[in-house]
Amino acid sequence: MPEFRDIITDIKKKNFASIYILMGEEPYYLDKISEALENSVVGEEDKEFDQTILFGADATAGMVMEAAARFPMFSDKRFVALRESQSMYNAKNALDKLKSYVANPNPNCVLAIVYKGGKLNATGELLKAAKKRKDVVVFDSPKIKDFKIPSHIKDYCTALKIQIEERAVAMLGANVGNSLTNLFSEIDKLRVSLPKHEPRITAEMVMDQIGLSREFNNYELVKAVAQRDYFNSINIVRQFEVNPKANPTVMTTAILFSFFQRLVVASFSADKTEKGLMDALLLKNAYALKEVRLGLSNYNASQAVKAIHAIRQFDTKSKGIGSMQKEYALLLELVFTLITL
Repeated sequence: MPEFRDIITDIKKKNFASIYILMGEEPYYLDKISEALENSVVGEEDKEFDQTILFGADATAGMVMEAAARFPMFSDKRFVALRESQSMYNAKNALDKLKSYVANPNPNCVLAIVYKGGKLNATGELLKAAKKRKDVVVFDSPKIKDFKIPSHIKDYCTALKIQIEERAVAMLGANVGNSLTNLFSEIDKLRVSLPKHEPRITAEMVMDQIGLSREFNNYELVKAVAQRDYFNSINIVRQFEVNPKANPTVMTTAILFSFFQRLVVASFSADKTEKGLMDALLLKNAYALKEVRLGLSNYNASQAVKAIHAIRQFDTKSKGIGSMQKEYALLLELVFTLITL
């Protein structure tokens, strides 16, 4: 299956396939490929005559084939797009009716079929017909896994030629979610206000953009725990309890675990210079070292290991295993344990 960048590169070079079958749970790449085709196959001045955009809720397989069978009037090729094809009546069966067109497509037309929210059946007639042809592109855009979110954020920022702090990356991933459309939209909003001479997204900017309180968020909790600041840590947890939907304990668990995991690695690192710790922790900028160094000054290796054990116990109990206490009561106990190690 071709990669997104390869498809876009070919489209820009006007090396068009006859048919594009675009499907998956992550709509960002589907929209970008569809958009690239719409901007490249037919010139703006000829779209009225040589471009047809259909929507699944109002389309049938017959309408798609009829539109795709026409010859271009002014352009080298026609462009036909079936958007939101998942909205067709009995969608997968309806799309399978396009197998006859896929088997013998109009060489003067580029057809894009966009199916969002899932995958078409590999054993369905449409994909079976597509596999028999070299001039059909089938692209699957699955839901982005959580551990891949940071790399997508960084890649997008690199493409825009802007820098982003590690902490800002973590905040976006934790609070916006794994929808690339939403993530990139937030980055685009931040980009507008960046200085041209040094475009850099900071954690503070992310806090302001997505409405995080500077005092009451997981990153401030980690900082307070790293300082062994009991009063501030407890205050933050109590604020979390007031708004549990915005502060799920599962996210707090993951961030605290990651922090102490880094402390263990850093504690046993032979080279504690900035470069040595960055290499050991696989960090790309020195900003992320601040909290690690703060933690190293307050926790030794043994305490960091005990902290990880305590966090694991909390995670188990918060899921109702071996405890009937409410999760925020357990989180208060965890913070007390961490700070008094």
